[in-house]
Amino acid sequence: MTALERRLEVALAVTREAGAMALRLRPPPGAPVATLKGVQDWLTEADAAVERFVSERILAAFPEDGFQGEELGAARGGVLRWVVDPIDGTANFARGASRFCVSLGLIEERAPLLGVIVAPALGEVFAARQGAGATLNGVAIRAAETTEMSRATIECGWSPRRDNIDFLDLVGSVMDLGATMRAGGSGAMGLADVAAGRIDAYVELHINLWDVAAGLAILAEAGAFVSDFLGGEGPTKGAPILASAPGIAEALRRVWRDDGNTVSLPDLIP
Repeated sequence: MTALERRLEVALAVTREAGAMALRLRPPPGAPVATLKGVQDWLTEADAAVERFVSERILAAFPEDGFQGEELGAARGGVLRWVVDPIDGTANFARGASRFCVSLGLIEERAPLLGVIVAPALGEVFAARQGAGATLNGVAIRAAETTEMSRATIECGWSPRRDNIDFLDLVGSVMDLGATMRAGGSGAMGLADVAAGRIDAYVELHINLWDVAAGLAILAEAGAFVSDFLGGEGPTKGAPILASAPGIAEALRRVWRDDGNTVSLPDLIP
C-alpha cells in the first residue's frame, strides 16, 4: 500500500465516523438551532466538535501532515495539508434537514491529492485519490456527457462576500442560455453532484478552500472541468469556482462574471 493509499483509507474511516457524529448531533426539524457568524453564515456546536475529532484522528495517524479547518484555522503546518469542512451545508443541518456533509481533502502545495465527502443523512460517500478515479459508495462515477445548455441543470452558489447584484447577474446569464437552475445549500455537495453527473455544473463567485478541498480531487478524477482554484488566492483568501461537465464548459466561460464584467477567462478552465 502506498502512502497516498494509506491516507485515503484513513480519510474514509475518519470521515465516516465524523459523519456519524454529525448525524447524532443534528437538531430536529424546525427553526435553525445555531448562531450566526455573519449573514446566513451559521455555526452549530456540532461544527467545532466534528472538526476537533477529525483533527485529533488525523494527527494521531499522520503527525507530520499539516491540518486546516473551517472553524479552528490552520492548526498545523506540513508539506501535505489536510483541509476539513466539519459540516458543509450548515444552514440545512441547523434546521434538521438532510443535505449536509463532512468534507475532508488532502492537498500538496497547489495540487489536490485526495478527497472524501460523507453525507451521513443520505447514506452517501464520495471518494477519490489522484490517478485512481472517483467513486460514490464504491461505484465509479463520471461527469455528465451533456453538451446542450438547454438540457443542463446548473447550481449557482450564493456568497455573502459578493454583492447580490453580481449573483443575480450570474444567475440571469446562465438562465438565458436555457439551463435549469438549482440551489442546494452545500457547495461541497454541489461539486460532488457535478462529479457524479447528477447536475451539469456548479458555479460560485466566492468560495473558501475548506468548501472545495475534497471536491477538487473528486472532480478531477471524475473527468469534470474545474477552474484553477488553487492557482491564485483560493488557498488563502477564497476564490470563484466553476466545475462543469466538459461538454458545456465552453458555453459557461462566456457567461462567467467578475465584478460585473463579462470575461472569457481562459485560465479558469484547463
